[in-house]
Amino acid sequence: MATLTDATTTVAELRERLRAFVHERDWEQFHAPKNLSMALAAEAGELMEHFLWATPEASSEIAQRPEKRAKIAEELADVVIYALEFANVTGLDVAGAIEAKMAANAKKYPVEKARGRSEKYTEL
Repeated sequence: MATLTDATTTVAELRERLRAFVHERDWEQFHAPKNLSMALAAEAGELMEHFLWATPEASSEIAQRPEKRAKIAEELADVVIYALEFANVTGLDVAGAIEAKMAANAKKYPVEKARGRSEKYTEL
């Protein structure tokens, strides 16, 4: 199997590989949106667990530790896999959804008001 990288792999390719993987195992029967959204939340929790109780500065250091990176990468992969499978099952276009959300966020968080600030858009 060829090595995938962000620079050379499209979202469509990832979705198709995932679709084939799920189909080969007859897992479609288990992949209702409810189940996938719950699995996604569970995996996000497992990713967060690596940084539990760490300061923001320490969390950046933890993410760079060679002995932790592989496990963190596995949890990130699980999160993305479930998100992409959710998109497959629901027919949502990931790139389109991201583009629409970023456009909405650009309106809620205009650069001149939001730059360098962490407040919610209602407080800018």
